[in-house]
Amino acid sequence: MLTIFHYSFMIRALIAGVAIGIVAPLIGTFVVAKRYALIADSLAHVSLAGVALGILLGVSPLLGALAVSVIAAFVIERLRSDRRVTAEVALAMFLSSGLAIAVVLIGLSNKVNVDLLSFLFGSITTVSANDLWLIGGLTLAVLATVTCLYQQLAYTSFNEEQARASGLPVNLINQVLIILTAVMVVVSLRIVGGLLIGALTVIPVAAASQLAHSFKQTAVYAVLIGLVAVVSGLFASFYLDLAAGGTIVLTALILFIVAIILRPSHN
Repeated sequence: MLTIFHYSFMIRALIAGVAIGIVAPLIGTFVVAKRYALIADSLAHVSLAGVALGILLGVSPLLGALAVSVIAAFVIERLRSDRRVTAEVALAMFLSSGLAIAVVLIGLSNKVNVDLLSFLFGSITTVSANDLWLIGGLTLAVLATVTCLYQQLAYTSFNEEQARASGLPVNLINQVLIILTAVMVVVSLRIVGGLLIGALTVIPVAAASQLAHSFKQTAVYAVLIGLVAVVSGLFASFYLDLAAGGTIVLTALILFIVAIILRPSHN
């Protein structure tokens, strides 16, 4: 059973997986409360364009994804806050255009790069030591920011107009949240993949909401469920020879079903 720890790539995958299991549900708690659940999917598609750009330019794909995702996050929030378009329209535009740009950049390279496919669907064998340093640094930055701004993020997520009336810098807080989401997406690309990260952001939160009695409790439960889903999914993918990203998401879905079943007795 412990042969998984004999492989260095699996140890790296588990370390990265723990980071994902923490940050994805944690940020998901805020964006779901804000009814902004599709933001992770939109930024994931945009990040694929950054990955393709990084591969084309010969730089780190994760750094390319981070730069492009953060820029897109600023633009999406600016469009939404200025009411130029609705949030749904802004997300839909970036969701489709991000993937379109990635396809065009692939065409410019005159070949389909296998490395790009690992960012689409996740690939535990491609997590390098350099990736771990970047993922670890970004995870710590997300946790530190959420710890410092927890009350403001929670208040703004639940009632933006009341938070504005109380004097909070709502636009700045929204920008911080969407940038944290962009960072979370980049952290998750190697393990879960851009096409599945939205599910890992939302499903643990949906499961936690069946059992929790408060916002803070929902966040804690969501992180615990996310960690169980990621670690169990990685173990299952290794021993059953399954795709890691899909197995993790399916494990989260099973946990959601269990939470639904347990809800009546809990209440």
